[in-house]
Amino acid sequence: MDESFMLMVSNLLHLHNSLDPSTSLLSSPSPPSSSSSTSSPSSLLSSSPPTPFLFFTLASLLSYLASQKKKPSTKPPSSTSTTTANPESSTFSVSAFRALSTEHIWSLEAPLRDAQWRSMYGLSYPVFTTVVDKLKPHIAASNLSLPTDYAVGMVLSRLAHGFSAKTLASRYSLEPYLISKITNMVTRLLATELYPEFIKIPVSRRRLIESTQAFEELTSLPNMCGAIDGSPIKVKRGDIGGNMYECRYGYSSVLLQVVADHKKVFWDVCVKAPGGSDDASHLRGSLLYNRLVSGDVVWDKVINVRGHHVRPYIVGDWCYPLLSFLMTPFSPDGSGTPAQNLFDGMLMKGRSVVVDAIALLKGTIVACCVLHNLCQIAREPEPETWKDPDEGGAPARGLENEKSFHYFGDSLRQALADDLHQRLSSR
Repeated sequence: MDESFMLMVSNLLHLHNSLDPSTSLLSSPSPPSSSSSTSSPSSLLSSSPPTPFLFFTLASLLSYLASQKKKPSTKPPSSTSTTTANPESSTFSVSAFRALSTEHIWSLEAPLRDAQWRSMYGLSYPVFTTVVDKLKPHIAASNLSLPTDYAVGMVLSRLAHGFSAKTLASRYSLEPYLISKITNMVTRLLATELYPEFIKIPVSRRRLIESTQAFEELTSLPNMCGAIDGSPIKVKRGDIGGNMYECRYGYSSVLLQVVADHKKVFWDVCVKAPGGSDDASHLRGSLLYNRLVSGDVVWDKVINVRGHHVRPYIVGDWCYPLLSFLMTPFSPDGSGTPAQNLFDGMLMKGRSVVVDAIALLKGTIVACCVLHNLCQIAREPEPETWKDPDEGGAPARGLENEKSFHYFGDSLRQALADDLHQRLSSR
């Protein structure tokens, strides 16, 4: 059978396997938008309906048959040897990328197009173009000789698949040092220039109301606005030294601390501590803690619970200190009163959103937190998650300068627990 035909079938099968298995292949496609090529970044962050794989297969077969009717070329074969060319690098050349992104990409239906893009870069095509549009002014200022979308695609493929600089250098016919330089530049821009836009504390009343209402629907606890957790991010042992970087799971790491809302969107990220640090110490060294303790961040959505004025608060496990703005469980082993145990169960249910968010993120740090938020906002399909084992250890102890915060936190926690128990018991 003709080699080009076999290649086409192979590509079809590869593309089919890249599709989200939860996506129906038999639902009707929506009519294509006439303004798809000029959509704004915000309009690009929308999902598209699935398209039948059968139609794509038939169209590809017809295209193949039509190509066989073209007149054979009369140009004699060149005698110049081409055995030294790297066929793989030509597949990833600038011209090949340009043909894929400007011509071939729009010949596909949206679900197939996005599935192909996710298999290569970990993002759908609309989200990819949003990232490129956000980074283009900053990359252009660096006088990089490569096109912005090409450079971003190269870095995203490395982040999505864990490719080494040497592997990408071979694919893209570039020097490894240049691959590393481009990777450092793009990830630095994601972690600095895009961070303030996509990772920020919810201070607007509209955002607070949306988040607290969603958490209350999930947990029955009022005024919860986020969940905090930490996770060790594995790094190569050669990159760091010392036992202080060895986490509780026995590998070298740095500690990631995040706060997520009900949509698993991070609104605070901190990576300041070695993997051997505890969560409480990492929290106390973070900018978020200092802003909350100093009153720099004040949430004005105040409610009354059994005579206590309760401002929005975040929740964490017993590894964190109990504070007025941070609620933790009464007991890690269910040894409290019925009201306290009910409160603990609901609190941990709320905390599960940040555990799930970290599981989706696993393996990357701040730059990918920005990409993670883009994917969550755009409702990208969530891949299979990788979660850490359940945490253990003694509850965090409060510091001397935290006494007032702990006192008010303890009073608020008990009031919330009693109120929750009374409301749910009367149903």
